[in-house]
Amino acid sequence: MKRKDFLKNGLLSGALVGSSLLANAITKEDNKDGEALNLDKSDKKNVLEFKNEVDVIVERPVSGKPHQGKVLLAIQAHSDDIPLFAGGVVAKLMDEGYTGYLLTMTNDDKGDTIGNRIDAENVAKAYGMKKAYFFNYPHHQMDSVQNQEIKCRLIYLFRLLKVDTIVCWDPWEHYEENPDHYTTSRAVEAARWMAGGAADYPEHFDSGLTRHSPRVRYYFSRDQQRINRIVDITKYIDKKTEVNMLNVTKGPAGQGYGSKLKARLAAEGKVLPILGNTDKEADHNWVKHFVFDIDSKRTNFSQLSNKTLGKPYGIEWAEGFHYISDLEDQTPNLIEKYIKENAKPK
Repeated sequence: MKRKDFLKNGLLSGALVGSSLLANAITKEDNKDGEALNLDKSDKKNVLEFKNEVDVIVERPVSGKPHQGKVLLAIQAHSDDIPLFAGGVVAKLMDEGYTGYLLTMTNDDKGDTIGNRIDAENVAKAYGMKKAYFFNYPHHQMDSVQNQEIKCRLIYLFRLLKVDTIVCWDPWEHYEENPDHYTTSRAVEAARWMAGGAADYPEHFDSGLTRHSPRVRYYFSRDQQRINRIVDITKYIDKKTEVNMLNVTKGPAGQGYGSKLKARLAAEGKVLPILGNTDKEADHNWVKHFVFDIDSKRTNFSQLSNKTLGKPYGIEWAEGFHYISDLEDQTPNLIEKYIKENAKPK
């Protein structure tokens, strides 16, 4: 497949430095609610050959609290989904001022139900979120649940919390095998769309709720084909690592594999410098460097590691998303343009 040429802003010099004109335009003109993002258009050199060949925007950390007053809802099918696939962007958004909530859709009853619930609660606390919600649907059997019920509960939550931004599985991604993942994602997108309509569930309004639809979406997937946003998580990779290590009953990060490997190598008269000197360092570095980079496909099912995603953009660690924002819709009003160009005095 032929690689798409990406247009580089003529005012930029060097590789992805500073804010592009697009970023400034979004912040000052289209971002009326005060959202401030540090965005760069991608360099056309060494761009990853994503199958859908879309333009890619780089989102970098910003100082201060530009998202103060906004609400983030991170939605996962299982207790390790958000930490593994979006642990960096959630840490970034929380650091930038969001009020956060975590929603876990299943009860993880194919494993340790109580342990996974405790892990998810600990993850929410580590992020500084206000609350962790649990819908308790059957693990690996969410496709047996009425989609209408799931949508109704999600719409209520979107309206109750007045969610501005959601992070979740991508409802339009291909090759997702897990029924909990694709059932969750499709229900989330449908509920997001419906939550802004006055015709759906009017009884909500009798209880004091108002119509409200999340306007920003960070959608992730395991087989990343629709990436249009690369988020620089270099500042947050250690936070992402620590949050994943809280999943002690599930996932590849909380079982002390680093210290176990260090001990095995010591018994063989060997040492692996990347693991560090102590057991604590070994556990942390094993997750950071093996789960999110060296062996990411096997350990967390990501086709591209957090290092691989960032490298073409000069970023040490990155996460990729199918990003959609109603706040950045710059679709021109072609009717008014036509009137301006063609209307004549009587």
